[in-house]
Amino acid sequence: MNPRRTELLAAGAATVTVVLWASAFVSIRSAGEAYSPGALALGRLLSGALALGVICLVRREGLPPREAWRGVAVSGVLWFGFYMVVLNWGEQQVDAGTAALVVNIGPLLIALLGARLLGDAMPPRLLAGMAVSFAGAVTVGLSMTDEGGSSVLGVVLCLLAAIAYAGGVVAQKPALGSASPLQVTTSGCLVGAVVCLPFAGQLVSEAAHAPASATLNMVYLGVFPTALAFTTWAYALARTTASRMGATTYAVPALVVLMSWLALGEVPGLLTLAGGALCLAGVAVSRSRARTAAGPVTGTAPVPRPEKASDSS
Repeated sequence: MNPRRTELLAAGAATVTVVLWASAFVSIRSAGEAYSPGALALGRLLSGALALGVICLVRREGLPPREAWRGVAVSGVLWFGFYMVVLNWGEQQVDAGTAALVVNIGPLLIALLGARLLGDAMPPRLLAGMAVSFAGAVTVGLSMTDEGGSSVLGVVLCLLAAIAYAGGVVAQKPALGSASPLQVTTSGCLVGAVVCLPFAGQLVSEAAHAPASATLNMVYLGVFPTALAFTTWAYALARTTASRMGATTYAVPALVVLMSWLALGEVPGLLTLAGGALCLAGVAVSRSRARTAAGPVTGTAPVPRPEKASDSS
């Protein structure tokens, strides 16, 4: 395939991911009112696994090869399982701004782990872009933080979520060398669902009393921000470095601000808007490539986006 076409497809996949991950924060806020953290994570993963399973059957995708299972298992436990539970729990203990601020340590950890364990390059533009985006994420977080709205437990949970997110991404990258993005995502989602099975009783009990809107939001989280977005993430990750993909997720805070404004009527202040602009500017810098005397160096195209608070969410 033409390298430029590959770049554009990877950039498009990354854009889909960040938009859907940003939308997840609005849905989590609704579903979290009726479902406990573990039940919400399990319901989301089961919905995602079902959707992915159907696609695998249609495409006749088998299980990942043996050499990919170590990375699949680690990313499934850390990112699909542990991360989703502690993030849901953490967001109930702190305000949204604090959660976004702490979780956005994740891309920095990905860069450090990627350089150490995967040999990822750390070009100046990537480092500069991440510094600008992190400053933007901090600005957004501070502008949205409520006085007295956070607990030590909540901050610790969000920090654990960031660590699990980083570890899951770095573990997933090698697996994509021998398995397809769909295989890696489906298997990781199944592993995460197994990890969350102890919450099955809570899920059944809470689903019986939850409003339809909360359950629909949980299903949405499973089908789109999980099944679709994690697959497009894996597709893009297979075609670039973990560090560069981690930097891309700094667009999420800006998108969350925009979506909260449009969907929930939460009008952002000037400081919040400035932070969102910094996030997007940093992502643009981190995704750009230096020019040589002969012209631009081929690389991953800047993602035309804005992407999210998280999450991976």
